Amino acid sequence: MRARDQWLCWRTEMRNGKPTKTPIDPQTGGFGSSTDDSTWAGFETALEYYRTWGSDGIGFVFTESDSYVGIDLDDCRDPKSGRPDPEVKSIIKQLDSYTEVSPSETGYHVILEGDLPSGRNRRGNIELYDRARYFTVTGDRVPGLPPAIESRQPELEAIHREYVDQDSSGKGPSRGSSTLSNEDVLEKARLAANGEKFDRLWSGSTAGYASHSEADMALCCLLAFWTGGDRTQMDHLFRQSGLHRAKWDDVHYGDGSTYGERTLERAVEHTTEFYEPTACDVDEGVQKTGEGTGSGAWMTRRNQYLEQKNAILEQRIDALETTLCEKNELILELERDGAKNDRMQAGESFRELKEGSASRTGDSRSILQKMLRRVRSKKG
Repeated sequence: MRARDQWLCWRTEMRNGKPTKTPIDPQTGGFGSSTDDSTWAGFETALEYYRTWGSDGIGFVFTESDSYVGIDLDDCRDPKSGRPDPEVKSIIKQLDSYTEVSPSETGYHVILEGDLPSGRNRRGNIELYDRARYFTVTGDRVPGLPPAIESRQPELEAIHREYVDQDSSGKGPSRGSSTLSNEDVLEKARLAANGEKFDRLWSGSTAGYASHSEADMALCCLLAFWTGGDRTQMDHLFRQSGLHRAKWDDVHYGDGSTYGERTLERAVEHTTEFYEPTACDVDEGVQKTGEGTGSGAWMTRRNQYLEQKNAILEQRIDALETTLCEKNELILELERDGAKNDRMQAGESFRELKEGSASRTGDSRSILQKMLRRVRSKKG
């Protein structure tokens, strides 16, 4: 790890009343990002910045180009006694690789070599990462465990299967690597049944959505389908879209995650079906190279396939938009009820005022009548 130029520094900042580990570019002192390699540096550079400028620590960024996997175990260690929870102790012993205490001293970071299985990558206080994320590195190694990073593929798969992959229904969403280039993703997305919607979002339009963030999520769900849930490719593509803004790289969460990272993560979790190449794609490749015949039949198969695949995604997006519409209608109904109540209260006040005025008028007339009777009595 020390030989790779994948290091950042970090500083603790308070955001919304919670401590957040904000990544720092050790070359410039500006903001760093786990998805922007221009803000990373070598280990020595990061260490020098930490010692010279007083950041709170250094961190390592996991990428597709390395073989490292990080296991983050939170809220499982007593900082006073140093004792781990029994279940976490079992996990650490089973992984049997380099393990250190986290900066908060309430958790552990385990780093090993392997391939992160597809499926969920977080559940409860256990999170597993192999790309687009950085780990704080303290060097506070846990005694009795290997001082080196070990290869632990079978153990990683066992931990992932037992503790992370299954949700309450026994199924977890897929997450894998894309089979399409960026250009192919854009081409297929635009030719799909919901291609018009994709084009609107891609161009930066938020029409039909209650907020910019909801439009971001809608585009990311589309990208998740076509990229097979590859968050790195999704990030690269989203940055080219008209929806991209500076907020994408802002740290919004206590674990150092940016708004963009968490949006991509949620989009993958909410996507239940992903694009898979079929014979249609083989035909398409042959057709493009001029080695096939029967373009009419090829177009028919291609359109049928795209319509079938995108019907699923179209239904989910329509459901999300229906939910948004229902929410907006509920808000309008509440506002109408509030206005109605205001009018009723105003009417009640007016009636009380009118009744009070009438009562006072009646009293005045009664007094005048008494005075007139007295005057007439005296004249008589």
